[in-house]
Amino acid sequence: MIHFFMIKTHFHHGNLKEEFLRIAFEFLQTEDIEKLTLKVLSDATGTSRSAIYRHFSSKEALIEALIIEGLEQFDQTISPVLRDTSTPLVDRFFLSGKLYITFAKERPNLYRLLFGHKYAPIRDGVMSIEDEDCSGFGALKLAVEEGQSLEMLKQEPSFTRAVIIWSTLHGLSSLIIDGFMAIDQDADNLYEETFNGLLQSALSPKAHLISNIPFLKNMLKHKEPTSES
Repeated sequence: MIHFFMIKTHFHHGNLKEEFLRIAFEFLQTEDIEKLTLKVLSDATGTSRSAIYRHFSSKEALIEALIIEGLEQFDQTISPVLRDTSTPLVDRFFLSGKLYITFAKERPNLYRLLFGHKYAPIRDGVMSIEDEDCSGFGALKLAVEEGQSLEMLKQEPSFTRAVIIWSTLHGLSSLIIDGFMAIDQDADNLYEETFNGLLQSALSPKAHLISNIPFLKNMLKHKEPTSES
């Protein structure tokens, strides 16, 4: 059981903001963002409200900081896998998709905060899906372009294909974490079938795929490359 209201003292002024954020992320593991208040941070750290206001002028400012840090954590979960060129590209797509869904399952309240509708205006003010240097979406778009350059994926707007993949993962993740249709117990099988459908819809006729993942090896052995007529 997580105790959010244990009084902690002797915080160095320089790391107090980091401690506030740590407590807020810990709070989101079990509670919805609506229940998080500045008083929660004050009680958990034994600091005054004025000390919190030096770092966060309002709850909206706190939420903005959580979104910035939360997106960084999410991107660091997804992007390195998509950018790891030592791994076959099809495996990178598969593994990053699993990590996407796992992130949502393990941190549902944070996931809803990052990608839900309610705080979209705050999110839109601090991030852009056009940021190819660090964002998970940017890394996905670059991976799609890599697949197109290798003639593995169809030649189409990479942004469009990335949106199709992302929205599919978001939809499946939302169904799982919100309990709709009680599909959580079959999530792995559903993801594999979903991935298969996404892959087949995106493959170039000349695609030659290599994988180190047993599920993909079994799936791909039935997919023979065809030559250009």
